[in-house]
Amino acid sequence: MIKAFSQANLFYFDEFIDWYPENSEYNYELHHGVITQMPKPRGKHSQIAGFSMNELSFEIRRLGLPYFIPKECLIKIDDLSSYEPDVIVLKKELIKNEPRWEKESTIIFGQTIQLVIEVVSSNWSDDYALKLDVYETLGIAEYWIIDYLGLGGRKFIGSPKQPTLNIYHLENGEYLPMQFRGNQLIKSKSFPNLKLTAAEIFRGE
Repeated sequence: MIKAFSQANLFYFDEFIDWYPENSEYNYELHHGVITQMPKPRGKHSQIAGFSMNELSFEIRRLGLPYFIPKECLIKIDDLSSYEPDVIVLKKELIKNEPRWEKESTIIFGQTIQLVIEVVSSNWSDDYALKLDVYETLGIAEYWIIDYLGLGGRKFIGSPKQPTLNIYHLENGEYLPMQFRGNQLIKSKSFPNLKLTAAEIFRGE
């Protein structure tokens, strides 16, 4: 369950970073100045995120791609908001331009990010609406929404609702979506040689 802290005063990002507890059992995001407690991925959610990270890491290593995947990373959206995606792929050559990376593991420039993955849980509207718009505005090249339980609204995953992987590629500043289900091979512009089906990703194996 996602928990928003009740606060009389809004937090700015710098205050949020100073407040962020070390070794917490929760992750936290800042949503319009409100600190929001995000449960750490558990069970199937964690398995799918870990599997996706491992598969992409293998492709990076196998092909010598100029990317890396950090264990933890915040994306600063503006002075009142930040997100922590399930998986994030960063560009090695641009990380040196990130002033908050070394001390805070924080990215402020969307161009540094090659790919973001969100595994859908109960807060599916955040992934499909809020974060989709924000990641597009930031200019993040590719965004995956792994909806392994088919929780999203019908306008996002169709009817009847079923497990769906939406991959959004940035073209001329706008996200163009592709949907994958079952035994369909996914298509990623960031990882064009990746040989995975949607079902394999949903199983996390």
